[in-house]
Amino acid sequence: MKLLLPWALLLLAAAPGPGPGPAAGAQDSCSQRCGDLGGLCSCHPSCFGLGNCCSDLRDFCLEIKPYSGSMMGGKDFVVQHLQWASPTANVICRFKESVQTLGHVDASGRVHCVSPLLYETGRIPFTLSMDNGQSFPRSGTWLAVHPSKVSDTEKSQLVNETRWQYYGTTGTGGNLSVTWNASALPTSSVTIELWGYEETGKPYSGEWMAKWSYLYSLATNIPNSGFFTFIPKPAPPNYQRWEVGALRIISSKHYAGEKDVRALWSNEHALAWHLGDDFRADPVAWARARCLAWAELEDQLPNFLKELPDCPCTLAQARADSGRFHTDYGCDIEHGSVCTYHPGAVHCVRSVQASPQYGSGQQCCYTAEGTQLLTADSTSGSTPDRGHDWGAPPFRAPPRVPGLSHWLYDVISFYHCCLWAPECSRYMSRRPSSDCRSYRPPRLASAFGDPHFVTFDGANFTFNGRGEYVLLESALTNLRVQARALPRTTPEGTQDQGTGLTAVAVQEDNSDVVEVRLASGTGILQVLLNKEELSFAEQTWLDLKGMFLSVAAGDSVSIMLSSGAGLEVSVQGPFLNVAILLPEKFLTHTQGLLGTLNDNLADDFTLRNGQVLPPTASSRELFRFGADWAVENASSLLTYDSPFLVNNFLYRPKHDPTFQPLFPEETTPSPSQATEAAKLCGDNHFCSFDVLATGSLSVANATREAYQLHQRRVQNLKPEVSCGWLAPPTNGQKDGIKYLAGSTVYFHCNNGYSLDGAEVSLCQADGTWSRPTPTCQPGRSHTVLLSIIFGGLAVVALVVLVYVLLRRRKSNTAIWTSQP
Repeated sequence: MKLLLPWALLLLAAAPGPGPGPAAGAQDSCSQRCGDLGGLCSCHPSCFGLGNCCSDLRDFCLEIKPYSGSMMGGKDFVVQHLQWASPTANVICRFKESVQTLGHVDASGRVHCVSPLLYETGRIPFTLSMDNGQSFPRSGTWLAVHPSKVSDTEKSQLVNETRWQYYGTTGTGGNLSVTWNASALPTSSVTIELWGYEETGKPYSGEWMAKWSYLYSLATNIPNSGFFTFIPKPAPPNYQRWEVGALRIISSKHYAGEKDVRALWSNEHALAWHLGDDFRADPVAWARARCLAWAELEDQLPNFLKELPDCPCTLAQARADSGRFHTDYGCDIEHGSVCTYHPGAVHCVRSVQASPQYGSGQQCCYTAEGTQLLTADSTSGSTPDRGHDWGAPPFRAPPRVPGLSHWLYDVISFYHCCLWAPECSRYMSRRPSSDCRSYRPPRLASAFGDPHFVTFDGANFTFNGRGEYVLLESALTNLRVQARALPRTTPEGTQDQGTGLTAVAVQEDNSDVVEVRLASGTGILQVLLNKEELSFAEQTWLDLKGMFLSVAAGDSVSIMLSSGAGLEVSVQGPFLNVAILLPEKFLTHTQGLLGTLNDNLADDFTLRNGQVLPPTASSRELFRFGADWAVENASSLLTYDSPFLVNNFLYRPKHDPTFQPLFPEETTPSPSQATEAAKLCGDNHFCSFDVLATGSLSVANATREAYQLHQRRVQNLKPEVSCGWLAPPTNGQKDGIKYLAGSTVYFHCNNGYSLDGAEVSLCQADGTWSRPTPTCQPGRSHTVLLSIIFGGLAVVALVVLVYVLLRRRKSNTAIWTSQP
């Protein structure tokens, strides 16, 4: 997607090869200057479009392929554009200035590195030495990925993984098999190893450590066929403390357990198949003992639940609150709702950010009807996590290690208590679902079309400026969102009298800067990180500094900030559609084109100097309001990596005072335009204006769809009233798991008990139940009492019938004896 000027290519092609080069940090070289804009030439990627790159940029600022792999390590990658004259054994790759792996130069002169075993995800800086570690002048970035987000083709596969994790329990035995892509390991023979994961030391102390350990080999020097099967044997006692681990497959040329070599890892999993004879002899008793020990330890650890966010009340809210919650890949409605640990659910979400003190995570699961499932009602309910599945910065130390801390503190204990032993109530009581009584939906503002704006408080207006503008600023978290607006170029080559958003950039506090923009003339989204274009060819989820980034289908980008704020940027027609979600804590802390978030429409059009335009302001007055929020050069987040952007925005006013748009109340549509607008737009005034401003029904239709999307989001984020969970009576049951306003719950008692209280309770609009949970009193139940009553009546009726028949017979006998 990056357009390189021919003369820039010629400049780069002239880059010198390896060998004695300029002094480190020289202004005409990129040695140890990668990312710098200054000097005699640029070492920042934006130099490609500007043609001011240093001639040795490619030699020192490394581009690698592939650029990502599992944080478990073992991925071989090639440094692009760097050719070395002859093979050498002196290549060292250093990651985060602390972890080193050996690289090599292949027969074609290409330089290779192997990614190391890490305990974190995200973009990992690395440097490269070609002189056996004497100097590291070359640098690049490696993307370490959560193991569950790695493609299956890059991992070994446990055939029928459930059997591996239940092996030794009742009815589960026999052979186990593992498969792998043999071509991913260029070797004729392989070794298959078991590695175990543990976290040692006192929890939540400085001695708490995460560690992967090589345990033993399952097979050594076997053919690299892509398939291995075996019958597991119980591990020796000194290995049985490891209950979570993974297989690693390496070339047999390496010694067993050698670190940071090319490898294929399996998924981390419960090591039932490797446990000892005591497990196999009585897995239920073994697991029950582990469950009881876990529960005892859990009760001694800090209460992490108190700092977790409340779950959204409905599935619609959960999917719309994209700044704070994201799809749980283990239960995704977009991928068939395979909810192994939450049967009955169709979709779960996880809190995006781990809790600040304990690094914990929230999980919320929902039925097809949109009702949240609670553990108090079902083992399928939403369970919070002591260790957030995605980990938490700064990672590396428990319980913040992505995926693995979650396995130790939340998943293996679920196996102990719920899957291997019938002790699930112990687990659920320590992982209770959050209900939604304290949940407050985020506030939504949008910008789309020509462009049109709907503020957080619901005011809407059109501002057709040409330039760069502040959509949102908040001193609460130093959040800034800026956008660029340009006229649309028509198919005939002319420009509309309206404009639209073509780029939006965001930063919060000292986070990375992310910019989403339309590639020139293509209608394709580009995403830039700190002014460098990102590729999503390998990964669609990125852990960045102060934010997470997710890309869907190439035309939609989600940005999730550490404050809980979120941006959704998508292509809608020829322009960007931008939706911004802010948690309630931002009330009274916003300014910019999207208004003052305070539930008051009257002050949404506030200028920088504090002057407030009335809600009835004309479009000309609102044009002045918009121009007042032009970005200032010193605080711009946007990228200027082409002569057009430099000449039009970097060296000129951010708001173009010469651009004169249409003003709705000063323009009368032609009869044909009025007819077309009425037919397409109905009462959507944004759509009608775009028919007039652009003359394009397709542009107007895109605006109509964008506004409808905004309205659906607002509806989905509508606040709900919850009365909270209502308990069933002791010695009885309840029918109903919905606890929102208007829901009803019914009660009944077990046989031998009678209901004392109301049979039904209604969740009222004020968030209280109309009736408390009744009690079930010992004694005869209604059924028994009714049986006695009706049985007694039947006996009485029978006695009366017999009496009547006897009387009638006696009367007949008297008549017969009086006849001659």
